[in-house]
Amino acid sequence: MADNFDIVIIGGGIVGLATALNVTQRYPQRKLVILEKEDRLAAHQTGHNSGVIHSGIYYKPGSLKAQTCVSGAKALTAFCDRHSLPYERCGKVVVATTTAELPRLEELFRRGTANGVEGMEMIGLERLREIEPHATGIKALYVPTTGIIDFPRVARTYAQLIQETGGEIRLRHEVQRINHRDTELVLETSQGEVRGKFLINCGGLFCDRLARMAGVRPDLQIVPFRGEYYTIAPQRRGLVKNLIYPVPDPALPFLGVHFTRTIDGSVEAGPNAVLAFAREGYKKTDFSLSDTKETLTFSGFWGMAHKYWQTGMGEMYRSFSRRAFLKALQRLLPELTESDLHPGGSGVRAQAISPTGALVDDFALSVSGNTLHVLNAPSPGATASLAIGRLIVDKAVHAFALDQ
Repeated sequence: MADNFDIVIIGGGIVGLATALNVTQRYPQRKLVILEKEDRLAAHQTGHNSGVIHSGIYYKPGSLKAQTCVSGAKALTAFCDRHSLPYERCGKVVVATTTAELPRLEELFRRGTANGVEGMEMIGLERLREIEPHATGIKALYVPTTGIIDFPRVARTYAQLIQETGGEIRLRHEVQRINHRDTELVLETSQGEVRGKFLINCGGLFCDRLARMAGVRPDLQIVPFRGEYYTIAPQRRGLVKNLIYPVPDPALPFLGVHFTRTIDGSVEAGPNAVLAFAREGYKKTDFSLSDTKETLTFSGFWGMAHKYWQTGMGEMYRSFSRRAFLKALQRLLPELTESDLHPGGSGVRAQAISPTGALVDDFALSVSGNTLHVLNAPSPGATASLAIGRLIVDKAVHAFALDQ
C-alpha cells in the first residue's frame, strides 16, 4: 500500500523546505511529506549559490521579488538569531565605472527606495575607497543591508524544525510519474508510490517537467545556465573587504561578475552565465542528450538567442578564457592579477523562458486543480525563502481550501 499524505512537496531545496516549514507551523494537523531525489537536501541551486542575503535593490517595484525580498531578508535574519545561525550584514557597493552606467545606478537607487531598502547611499570615489580601498569607479551605490550566510545550513535547520513538527522528509525519492485518481494524486517514485490530496511542486531545475507530469502545460520552459566562479588566492583576499558588484544590464536577470566574501572567509569572483548542456551540468564537460535536445527544440530558446547572441558568445568566451574573465573583474579591481584567480565552484540557474524568448524575471506560481507549481524562483529565492514559503502556502490555502 502507498503512504497517504495531505500535502506532498516535491523538492528539498530551500524554497520547498521553507514552504513545508510554513505548512507545519500553520497546519500541524496536516500530514506532510517532502520528496527529494538526491541523498541530501539543498543539493542543487541552494547548495551552489554564493550565500548572499540580497537587499532588494534590483527588483521592479510591485513584483513578487520586490514584495518578498526585503521582508524575507528580515525574516531570515530573525530566524538565524533565534536558532543561533551565523550571518553577517556586511554591506556591498554597486560600482559604476563609466558615465553610461550612471542612469542605471540611479535606477537601482530608485528601485531600492521604492522597495523599502534602508540606509542606501550614493557615494563618490573617496567614500568608495573608504569602504573598498582597492575598488575603482566614478560613482557607487552603498547598500549596508546586504549580507552573507550559509544557505545549506539554513536549509538543514528548516528541515530539522519540519521533522520536529511531524513532517516527513524522504531522500532518494525521485518522482517519475504523477497520476490523478479520483480526488487524490499518486506519485510513482524511485522508492515506490506516495499518495497525497494536494501537491506543491518546488522542483527547481525540473519544475516544468514535473508540472507536465501532473498534466499542466506551463507557458514557459526551464533553460539551465551555468555560473562559474574563481576564488581569490588566500594571500590576496585583502583586496576585497566585503562585496563589490558592477552595475547590471537591466535587460538580463544576471548581475554580472562580482566579488563576494563568504561566511567562511574566502572570496569568490564571478559568476558568468553560460548555457549548460545538462540541467545539472556543473562542469563544462557535462552533457545530457535529452536536456540539450529539449533546449534546442524549444522556440523560446531561439527567440532568446536571437536577442542576446552577442552577450552569450561573450560569456562563453569568458568561460574558456581566464584572461577574459580577469579583464571583466579588473574593471572593478584593477590590482587583481591572473595568478590571483584559482578555479572555484559553479552553480546552475533554472532560468524560465517564455515561448517568445522572454526571460521570465519574476517568481511564477501556477495552480491547476489540486496541484500548485513554483515555476520560477531564482535569486533572491534563498534570501526571500521564508516570505516565498508563506506566499506559496497562502495561495495553497485559497486554492486547496486548507482551512476547511
